[in-house]
Amino acid sequence: MKFFIDTAEVKEIKEAASMGLVDGVTTNPSLVAKSGRKFKDVLLEICDLVKGPVSAEVVSTNYDGMMKEAREYAALRNNIVVKIPLIAEGLKAVRTCHEEGIKTNVTLCFSATQALLAAKAGASYISPFVGRLDDVSTNGMQLISEIVQIYDNYNFETEVLVASVRSPMHVHEAAMLGAHVATCPLSVLLQLCKHPLTDLGLAKFLSDWEKVPK
Repeated sequence: MKFFIDTAEVKEIKEAASMGLVDGVTTNPSLVAKSGRKFKDVLLEICDLVKGPVSAEVVSTNYDGMMKEAREYAALRNNIVVKIPLIAEGLKAVRTCHEEGIKTNVTLCFSATQALLAAKAGASYISPFVGRLDDVSTNGMQLISEIVQIYDNYNFETEVLVASVRSPMHVHEAAMLGAHVATCPLSVLLQLCKHPLTDLGLAKFLSDWEKVPK
């Protein structure tokens, strides 16, 4: 499974990359707003730092506006993937992007039928938001299972990108279900390498080392 880091902070990307954990990056307007920088400046710096896909989200909600933004983003760097919301106008834009060779990440997916429509439209990635489903007492990982099954049934090439990841368990279950990508904040990526028995074992080794004659 591939790991994307969900951030607009270059320092976090560098930290994750130093551990070999950055296959790509996802951003959105909320993350860029937190950085306090201009969106294009952030996007270009990330694209120059990361070789893999970098998702940049449109803010228009109509077809013409989305396509204008999509073409502008795609012209900036070869590794940019355009994030488009899963609405009717968005599906039109996804279809045109597919025809023009622009990769897309269809975002804000909350049902298996939405994911089916995105794949039919030609999406490169589908982003089901598991954490937000969990927030409203719905099983987010069950949705991942359903999408993976549907895509396997019909040999869709769209990759399942698990988004709104809140914990290591989300990552674990996504990997068990065969999702292609998990996009995580740095905090979750760091939690993945934590285990209390690892900490106890390391403490015991170091304690024993102090007893060895030097």
